[in-house]
Amino acid sequence: MSVKPIPATQRSSAFSIIRRALQGEEQDYTQGSLRRAVLLLAIPMIIEMGMESVFALVDLYFVGTLGKHAVSTIGLTESVLTLIYSLGMGGSMAATALVARRVGEKNRQAAADTAQQAILVGLVVSVVLSIAGVLFAPHILRLMGAEPATIAMGTPYTRIMMGSSTAIILLFMINGLFRGAGDASLAMKSLVLANIVNIVLCPVLILGLGPVPKLGLLGAALATTIGRSIGVGYQLWHLFRGKGVLQLASNRIRAEWPLIRSLLAVAWPAVLQFLIGSCSWVFLARLVAETGGSTASAGYMTAIRFVVFFILPAWGISNAAATLVGQNLGAKNIPRAEAAVWKTTKYNVAFMAGVTALFLFGARPLVAFFNPDPAVQDVAIEALRIISTAYIFYGAGMVFTNAFNGAGDTRTPTLINVFGFWVLQVPLAWFLAKGLDMGPRGAFLAIPISETAITIAAFVLFRKGRWKRVNV
Repeated sequence: MSVKPIPATQRSSAFSIIRRALQGEEQDYTQGSLRRAVLLLAIPMIIEMGMESVFALVDLYFVGTLGKHAVSTIGLTESVLTLIYSLGMGGSMAATALVARRVGEKNRQAAADTAQQAILVGLVVSVVLSIAGVLFAPHILRLMGAEPATIAMGTPYTRIMMGSSTAIILLFMINGLFRGAGDASLAMKSLVLANIVNIVLCPVLILGLGPVPKLGLLGAALATTIGRSIGVGYQLWHLFRGKGVLQLASNRIRAEWPLIRSLLAVAWPAVLQFLIGSCSWVFLARLVAETGGSTASAGYMTAIRFVVFFILPAWGISNAAATLVGQNLGAKNIPRAEAAVWKTTKYNVAFMAGVTALFLFGARPLVAFFNPDPAVQDVAIEALRIISTAYIFYGAGMVFTNAFNGAGDTRTPTLINVFGFWVLQVPLAWFLAKGLDMGPRGAFLAIPISETAITIAAFVLFRKGRWKRVNV
């Protein structure tokens, strides 16, 4: 399949853009309409990230009937899984940056070689993490401050979810390769397939339908893991069938150390970047559990599911900036790379403004639909309303972050995150929650304050332009 440019004169009605975005083919985003380029990338990326969000909400919907210990187990496990997500997303960012740069340079073989090495690295790392997760599942829940009843109920769930780290990391990593190649629709389709399987299996395995016994919380873990694994199988089938820009061959699977070193040089700051934020979220989850008990923990975890549900599509929009920056820097078109960032920022801020309005004025019916406990609802609603006050800033900040990452400048957003999360958010949350005895509300307030500071720092550094001179 050839890489097709996007002519500026081509008809660009909303319907034609949506249709082309969903059809799926690698695109050359180094020429043509920027508006069209952003939308062609963003539409499938929004759906892709929305599908990742659906995993969380489907589980929450069915598990919500099993009681607060089940909901707390999912939330605490997800908080730890964000560390795994960080590895997957960091590796994905590195893969996107290098593949996009090679595609922009019109070097298809180098792009394919990069993809193959990225998968190899992801596989080795994820297998090690899967084994560790299976062995230490109860200790993970205990470390997170879970009550004894939660640990007893949740250990099998946590064991399976942590054991599925290979599927999680490869799903993120390979989708990053597709995005770098300009075919965001393949990433979308893999998650749509994974979610269809998860949605079908969740009620069957959790509630027990027909001859299948009721597995409860264990069924939620199995449904999610099976769905993700099938999604990875679909990705690999596309990569190895010999079509598209990224044409991988099984007889070429071997370690190429110079390329692996190049990948790791970009990946380790990206992984650290996400780990910093994830560790902060883990700290906040533990702080809420310590100061508010299981009810506050369940409420916070319910709120975080909604936060993630809407942040991931926004992250999908901002991911368009990573591909556009990477490909255009590869083509030596720096002004177009910068213009793409501002165009993407405009769309993402508008989206997050809508989400802010939804959480401020419509949080109660949303939360009530997923959890019948009034006390849990009150905590979740307060968390959503407080956190969403900085969403407009966050919408801009995540675009700047993805622009840095797409350029291969993964160190800049990592340093910003060190300041925003570990220097500001974590100490502030502890001071408000415990020092001022505000409890969970103090932890909630620290989130919008730190996110606003992160966005301001990212804006200043983006304008300085160091990202334009990074070589990968």
